[in-house]
Amino acid sequence: MVKVTLDNVSKYFGKVKAVIDLNLEIKDGEFVSLLGPSGCGKTTTLLMVAGIYKPTKGRILFDDVDVTDLPPKDRNIGMVFQSYALYPHMTVYENIAFPLKLKKVPKQEIDKKVKEIARLLRIDNLLNRKPAQLSGGQQQRVALGRALVKEPDVLLLDEPLSNLDAKLRVLMRAEIKRLQKELKITTIYVTHDQVEALSMSDRIAVMRAGRLQQYADPDTLYNKPANLFVAGFIGNPPMNFIEGEIVSKENDYYFISSSFELKLSKELGEILSSKTTKVILGIRPENIRVYTEKVENSIPATVYVIEPLGRDLIINAKVDDTILKILSTPGLKLEPMQKIYLVFDENKIHFFDKITEKAII
Repeated sequence: MVKVTLDNVSKYFGKVKAVIDLNLEIKDGEFVSLLGPSGCGKTTTLLMVAGIYKPTKGRILFDDVDVTDLPPKDRNIGMVFQSYALYPHMTVYENIAFPLKLKKVPKQEIDKKVKEIARLLRIDNLLNRKPAQLSGGQQQRVALGRALVKEPDVLLLDEPLSNLDAKLRVLMRAEIKRLQKELKITTIYVTHDQVEALSMSDRIAVMRAGRLQQYADPDTLYNKPANLFVAGFIGNPPMNFIEGEIVSKENDYYFISSSFELKLSKELGEILSSKTTKVILGIRPENIRVYTEKVENSIPATVYVIEPLGRDLIINAKVDDTILKILSTPGLKLEPMQKIYLVFDENKIHFFDKITEKAII
């Protein structure tokens, strides 16, 4: 296994800048996801690591070896695409064995390795079947087996679960994570699905328009987003955002928006006002408490829409013209148009600079 380093890597397609000045270090044996919306440069980055695209500038290193100019066949990588690209005329055994046959590995060794990887992936009972006789999840395991059988230094996965149904995706997330930890293989995983990234990764690189926004572990991304984009992209339901300003009145500090006024602790108010006054407040749906009667420092609101989700309840509350999403439990009985009062957990409030969109707190 190897450490993968992207050193100031950029990729341009004519005037289109797909990836811009990307610096990343993926540790030996680490599972890293490239996460972001379509067109953010994550697949382009993966293809540069694979050697399919050559960077316009910058270097790619495997350990301390510069592989920027090496073709894919000389990089010892395994790759699984969104479409599994299995050979329809070959059996499962033949599909998995194919990379080893290309390397002219002895037949006995091929047989041993194919059966080992099939057992690991729990498809050893399917070796004589053709791809058309397999389910989507089984085909995905075969594609993984073909990538892993040659014992690659780096495993590259490009949205491998997107063709599976929701239940199977959950199962395969756990299987891929188990396999990666068992084999201790350096893995780069491309996805636009934040649940996949959060549940599987050691660290996540969030990208937007070709630029890295934040590179951190899932807990840090969720609880300490670096900017407004990361805060809004990570989390479901998404974080609520409210524009306003920090105002000092009679030695107290307040966040004032067009819809409400919220008193802040003196310590928080002093920190914010020392940096900027024009801010965007962010609060996650689970960090808002709902009361049916007025309490201290609460915000009056009206129930707009209720979304029951079985275990959870999403309340859409209207504060003047602003709609806030609140995550609650089904035990709370509310009716549309009912008057309620909202309390924000001050320890969980995020503030972003309105101009730079960077996190202040």
